[in-house]
Amino acid sequence: MNGQIKKLTDKGFGFITAAGQEKDLFFHSTALEGVQFSELHEGDSVSFEVENSPKGMNAVNVKLA
Repeated sequence: MNGQIKKLTDKGFGFITAAGQEKDLFFHSTALEGVQFSELHEGDSVSFEVENSPKGMNAVNVKLA
């Protein structure tokens, strides 16, 4: 899937607005591939996969697009 980073926190996680999704997707810095959390900026385009977790849907394998 593709989307844009909507919000980043200083705690190592953020949210992605995904095309065709109603809710923003949570992602953690441990779900990044080939990029460091400190290199990300709000508005960056990313590609990712979606995984179901006990707290809802999460973005994993997040890469800069």
